Amino acid sequence: MSETPVYYGSDAIADVLRAHGFSHIALTPGASFRGLHDSLVNYLGNTQPEMVLCLHEEHAVAVAHGYAKVTGTCLPVALHSNVGLMHAAMAIYNAWCDRVPMIILGATGPLDAEKRRPWIDWIHTSQDQAQVIRAYCKWDDQPVSAAGAVHALLHGIQMTQSYPQAPVYINCDTELFEAPCALTPAEMQTRTWPVIDAGALSVDMLARVRGLLEGKSRILCLFGRMERSDASFAARVALIEAWGATVVTDLRTGSTFPTQHPNHLSPGTLMPKPEVIEAVRQADAIVSFDWIDLGGLFRQAFGEPRAPLPVISFSPDHGLHNGWSKDGCEPAATTVSVAVHPDRAIRQLVDAYGAPPASKALLPWHPKPQSEGPLSVEALGQTLYQTLGESPATLIRTPISWQSHFWPFVDTLSHLGFDGGGGIGSGVGMAVGAALALRDTDRLPIAILGDGDYLMGVSGVWSAVHHQIPLLIVIANNRSFFNDEVHQERVAVIRGRDVANKGVGIRIEDPDPDLAGLARAQGALAVGPITTAEDLVESLRWARAEVLAGHVVVVDVHVTRSY
Repeated sequence: MSETPVYYGSDAIADVLRAHGFSHIALTPGASFRGLHDSLVNYLGNTQPEMVLCLHEEHAVAVAHGYAKVTGTCLPVALHSNVGLMHAAMAIYNAWCDRVPMIILGATGPLDAEKRRPWIDWIHTSQDQAQVIRAYCKWDDQPVSAAGAVHALLHGIQMTQSYPQAPVYINCDTELFEAPCALTPAEMQTRTWPVIDAGALSVDMLARVRGLLEGKSRILCLFGRMERSDASFAARVALIEAWGATVVTDLRTGSTFPTQHPNHLSPGTLMPKPEVIEAVRQADAIVSFDWIDLGGLFRQAFGEPRAPLPVISFSPDHGLHNGWSKDGCEPAATTVSVAVHPDRAIRQLVDAYGAPPASKALLPWHPKPQSEGPLSVEALGQTLYQTLGESPATLIRTPISWQSHFWPFVDTLSHLGFDGGGGIGSGVGMAVGAALALRDTDRLPIAILGDGDYLMGVSGVWSAVHHQIPLLIVIANNRSFFNDEVHQERVAVIRGRDVANKGVGIRIEDPDPDLAGLARAQGALAVGPITTAEDLVESLRWARAEVLAGHVVVVDVHVTRSY
């Protein structure tokens, strides 16, 4: 008679991950979670979830971040003990600032000192490990049993996927993973908890909002963090057309409204332009849909974080603000603030106003004529769109010098936004994760990265090649950490010093790194440096064909040092 197979704590955790439908888990291998690794491979067969092997923990978190920006849901991450967590910390902060869901499984050497191996288990064990990231993590736990770990995992998945979304961290003792447990597979394979409902506007609040907007002819709507669905995208257009309002969108949060719509104020950049500040001043009512830094916008327009007009804010984000991290930005004095998901509010407002379906009316896109000579970022962007933009494509990332009129956004996947926390080095990992989420769609995944960002994360290209994730990375290569040149120039001008020295200790040259060669070293196809528009068009056509054939391609493009 055959014996019943032993069921381990890590088997139970693996079953719960599968029960939630997670298709992948990103990780860099580590001995502290070797039991979980075995369960993923030998118990689940490395399917549902399948491991995404990364060469650095920061990449693993960035992969999950990029995936969440497309899907709105989790790609779990496993991190090795305290050292892996510290490697990943910057990427976790990016995900926190970007308000994406992420379930992170950490591990530690045995908490029982009698079970620690000499030296290695001691340096890989820490008390209250989550303290490293608690200030930029929605919730954490450190269970001491397999049943406790399952409970923590269920709670964590519910927490991270409920609004406001942000990463959660569960730190498990190595012994918990590796010891047999009394749980049963049948229970674990069906164990899930529901997402907590985000709430809705009350009848009284709907009436108050309508009262505040009654008779207003210059309504300005600020679209910030929004969900990525076709239905929500269409509902926003329907509401704006019903109100006759003007829309400002935010490149940091991605494509939330058609940029060629007659009601969209263009162009857009990462920071508000003078046209946006003037529109704020001229409005007779402002409606903010989870806008990032509403108080900062008002300070630029009015000199203080308040506006002398009715302001309505729909955002649950205050629930994540804490004393350590100031990423919640300056609070704004509003007339009405409602802790409801912005797209839920929009759907209710569409119904309340009886708004007709959204129109398809978009203004034509007219590229700006480009001068001869070195390629600017604008020329790069417009050439990209003219060469690749006619078929469905997703801009996974764009550099800080990007403007929305370089490439018109027509749907919710046109552009995925920025990195959240401004952490250079995240671009490649986020590109891989987003491309993984887009792999079975008809969209061409394109990441436009700065050279510094690419160089910090270049080994992440290997994961895309290894897992056969088609992806196009275009490097806007100005051979500099150029944003710091701008800062050094300002300081030199203020102090009356030599502006010509602004690039010292900043420019990436002498020698110029071989960016295409670094990509080929990871197994990708690559070309560059490209210096002319003609060569860029030819290279992009080649790159598109190769990506559609299933390859990873990197195109290194030299651009001018300017914004």
